[in-house]
Amino acid sequence: MKDDPSPAKLFPGLAAVRGLMLGLFVFAAWPAAAIPEYILPTLFDVTGVAENEVLNIREAPDADAAIIGTLAPDARDIEVVGYDETGRWARINTGERSGWAALRYLAYQVDVWTPGALPPTLHCLGTEPVWSFRPRDDRVVFSTPEAPESVMRIEQVLSTGMPRDPRRSVLAQDDSRHMTAVMVPMACSDGMSDRAYGLDVTVILEGQGDPRMLTGCCSIAPR
Repeated sequence: MKDDPSPAKLFPGLAAVRGLMLGLFVFAAWPAAAIPEYILPTLFDVTGVAENEVLNIREAPDADAAIIGTLAPDARDIEVVGYDETGRWARINTGERSGWAALRYLAYQVDVWTPGALPPTLHCLGTEPVWSFRPRDDRVVFSTPEAPESVMRIEQVLSTGMPRDPRRSVLAQDDSRHMTAVMVPMACSDGMSDRAYGLDVTVILEGQGDPRMLTGCCSIAPR
């Protein structure tokens, strides 16, 4: 089982020394407008866990907290939506609830957020009223209880241009409707489960009656 504390937790002074050394390295090696490694949410893979062990998912960011799930040593595509205040624990989802895994055993994927594109695993949803959408090639499939699959053409995906930045605007339409969706990194709840989301979304629908504004959350965890 893997989720033991890092040396910095056992020796508090070590964290300060390592932080100072890292800060000096970054100052010396990177320009003032350095690109961040990644912005959450993004996908990670389990790393550094032996084949006969698992990575624990705990109820709280603490090695003594109850175990609510596990990840295999070769688990991939794990969506991390947040950190604890120490930066040593990653918030992830297991089933219909969120938990915590030791970040030192997770390696981020570098190609999740490509400028001007959507991750194929993206799915967004809202509960009041119930709706959802997901990309399918160059289309968006928008669903409600009354219309399970309404397909719209993606006209444009806008991004900031910063590598690995998840902020997106999606413009899509069919013969009678136009959809604009804006996604920003922010803690979000679906209001129905204990899952944690890392993307907040606002959707504007136009073309059938009065314009409508819908709100909800998005995930990039494979379904």
